Amino acid sequence: MIRAIIVDDEPKGRLALREKIKAHCPTVEVIGQAGNGREAISLIDKLKPQLLFLDIEMPQMNGFEMLQQLETTGFSIIFTTAYEHYAIQAIKYAAFDYLLKPINIEELKMAVKRLDAKGESHVEARLQLLQDNLATPVKKLHKLAIPTLEGVLLLDIQNILRLEANSNYTNIYMADKTKVIASKTLKDLCELLPHDLFFRTHHSHSINLNFVKRYIKGDGGQIELTDGSYVEVSRKNKEDFIRAIGLL
Repeated sequence: MIRAIIVDDEPKGRLALREKIKAHCPTVEVIGQAGNGREAISLIDKLKPQLLFLDIEMPQMNGFEMLQQLETTGFSIIFTTAYEHYAIQAIKYAAFDYLLKPINIEELKMAVKRLDAKGESHVEARLQLLQDNLATPVKKLHKLAIPTLEGVLLLDIQNILRLEANSNYTNIYMADKTKVIASKTLKDLCELLPHDLFFRTHHSHSINLNFVKRYIKGDGGQIELTDGSYVEVSRKNKEDFIRAIGLL
C-alpha cells in the first residue's frame, strides 16, 4: 500500500478526494489530512508518507512555499489545482503529475497507476527544477525532466537535437551526440516542448529548428541536421515546415 496524505484548505475538497481514492485506488491508503501548509509540515514529519496530494492554492502558504519549508522530501507528489495557470507548465517540465479540480476519477487512477508502475525518483532534484522553473517566464523554461528506464534525467532543452518515436518510448538525440531513451511517447514530449523551437516533421520525428542545416526538396522532402543525420518530412507537414524556417 502507498501511504498518502491529502493537503487542501477546503474540507469538501479533502473529503471528495479521500472518497475517490478509497473507491478507485486500492493501492493507496490515506493516513492523514491537513488544511494548511503548517499542519502539513507537522503531519509529514510525524507520519512519513510515501505520497502527497498537494493543493497548490492555499492561503498564507501555498503548496510550493510549503515544499520549500521541508528539510527532506522522501515522498512522491501529485499536485492538485483548480486553475490552468502558469505553474502547470513548470510542473510538467519537472515530470510531476497534477490533477485539475474537480478531480476526474480516470485521471486520478492514471496518476496513481504511474506511481505503481515506476515509483518516483530524483524527487529533490526535480523539486529544485520546479522551483527554478516557477521563477522563470514560461517561454524561457530551459530544463526538462525526462523519465527513463533507469530514473529521471534533467535535460537542457536547447541541446536536444531531435526526437524519434520508438513504440511507447522516444529516442532523444542530443547535440553532444549522446542518446537518451525516454519512457514517454513522442506525442507526449511534443506537447511539452516549445512549439516555436521544435517542429514535428513526421509522425515519427520532431526536430530542433536551430539544428537544421538544409532542406532537400522532394515529395515531402528531407532535412539534414548539423550532426549529419537526415529526417523525413511528411507531405502534409511540408508547407508548415517551409514556413517555420522562413522560406514561405
